[in-house]
Parts: sequence; C-alpha cells; structure tokens
Amino acid sequence: MSERSSRSPRIVAIGGGTGLSTMLRGLKHFSSNITAVVSMADNGGGSGVLRQELGMPPPGDVRNCLQALANTEPTMEALLAHRFRDGNLRGQSFGNLFLAALNEMSGSFDEAVARMSEVLAITGRVLPVTNEKVDLVADFDDGATVVGQIQIAGYRSGTDRRIRRVYLSPERPPAVKGCLEALEKADLILLGPGSLYTSVLPNLVVEGISEAIRSSRGAKVYIMNLMTQEGETAGYTAFDHVRALFDHGGDALFDHCLINDLPVPPEALELYRREGSAPISVDVTALARMGVRADFAPVADFAHGLVRHDPMALARAIMDLYHRISPTRIY
Repeated sequence: MSERSSRSPRIVAIGGGTGLSTMLRGLKHFSSNITAVVSMADNGGGSGVLRQELGMPPPGDVRNCLQALANTEPTMEALLAHRFRDGNLRGQSFGNLFLAALNEMSGSFDEAVARMSEVLAITGRVLPVTNEKVDLVADFDDGATVVGQIQIAGYRSGTDRRIRRVYLSPERPPAVKGCLEALEKADLILLGPGSLYTSVLPNLVVEGISEAIRSSRGAKVYIMNLMTQEGETAGYTAFDHVRALFDHGGDALFDHCLINDLPVPPEALELYRREGSAPISVDVTALARMGVRADFAPVADFAHGLVRHDPMALARAIMDLYHRISPTRIY
C-alpha cells in the first residue's frame, strides 16, 4: 500500500545500474516527488551498441529507472524489458530502442527521457546527469590510465590494483539543468546503491553536481552496497567507499551512511566468495572520524541465492532515517 502524501518529501537519488532502479521501486510508494539522476558512463551491452552506432548517450540505466517508476500495465512493463533473441537486434531491449527513437525525435537526450516519462506516466522524474557523450576514465595506482567502464573493470579484475581517480572525457561536462535545480530544492539526497566507480562516482565529476550536493540544506545519505564488487572494490571496507566518494566529491558530501545489518546466508557467502566478492566490513569509529554516522537497518534480500537490496525494506529504512535527521522534514 502506498504511504505517499500530497506533501511527500522531495527526494533526489543519484547513481546508475540496477542498484538505483531497485531503490526507486520502493521509494515511489513513499514519495511522488522523486528525481533520479542517472550516470551516462555505461559503454557495455545493448547501451554500448546504441551509443556506438547512433552516437547517443547510453539509454540502459535511464530505461531501468523509468521502468521502476512507471505506472503501467504488466504487458507494457514486459514489453519494455523484452530483449530480442535473434538477428542484428539480438540482446537489445525494446525499451532501449524506444528511447533511441525518441532521442532522434527530440532536441536533446533529457527531452527524449521526459517524453518517455509521459508515455509511461512515471512517478517523479528521471534525468540523465549530462547530455554530453562522455567516456569514463580511470587512473590506477600502477600508473595505468584506462578508458571505458567495461575496460576499467576488466583491468582491475583478479589483481591487487586499485583505482586512484575516475573522471570523464571530456572532463567536467555540463550537468542537465534540471539536476542542479532538483538538488537545490531537495529535502533528501541519496547516493547509491550501485557500483562505486562506474555508477555513483561518474555523477560527482559532472560540472556542478558535487557542489550542489554540498550546498543543499537537505539530508544527505549514502546507501552502502551489500557486497564488494570484483573489478571495482574487491577488498574495500565501508571506510574505503566513503573515502573514494569524498576524494571525488569533496569532504562532508554526506553525513549519514545506511548499512544493511542482516547476515548473509552461508551458501550465498560461498557463491560470492568464488566470484571475488564479500560482505563489506564496517568500522563505525573510522566512519565517525570522517564525520559520517553509520545507520543500520535490515534492508537485504537473499532470494535465489542472490544478495540484493529489498526495495520496500530499503525504502522504509530510508524514510525512517529521513524523519529522524532531516532539517527540512516533511511529515
């Protein structure tokens, strides 16, 4: 049952990948004033193909967020998610193609996203963080520089290399105006969950985004990932995640971190261990020294041996935290 009201808080959720869309599925039951700000750094899968062939920003993460916030019949939901099985379109989703067509009909990518939002009657808004075609670049501690989201993960995978810095090429592209306006008015700003270096951080190196977050009067919360990620954060602690965010977006970017406190089942632990992933260890004192309070809640789901955020449990925990800490609280 929806718990939204006409005076629901203005929430800005920043990220990309499946983590952001999972969170949005729960949040839409608590607020109708949601703005999802989505990374444009993806260069893999169907999005990468459309980006290369049509010269458009990658549509996949935006499409996932639109589906998460959509108020449509199950048939439409299934249609958007449908992936073609044969021919030149094999592996491509209908939703990506729909957005690609709207992009050709529109003056900018954010306009295409707005038009698709109207078709799907979504709750809130979805905005690409920038309209520019950008590449993600990473500098590693061994002196290497790697270009491309997929290539970055591949270069680190199975090694002890660490990413020192990520940035975009061209550097600091302009943000979509609506993103900055939403951040200025936000009651609650959420970073993550999602891949640290390839879904969350690419937003922070867009011109004006980090500055708008830091100057906002709203509550600011980082949603900690449940597990480390091979190719990005293997061996990382919660402190390492927060340090990377502050290094890219500035100290005091946020002052709360929401962390799952449900233990991962042994069978899932073993499966993820084989893939180079583990639960993220948390040193509450180390976080506090950075000015970040660790807030714990049971927000994980372990169905089918997978470790994922539970959309509704996560949304409830976020809203409970918001009502405790927000200086612009709306009841």
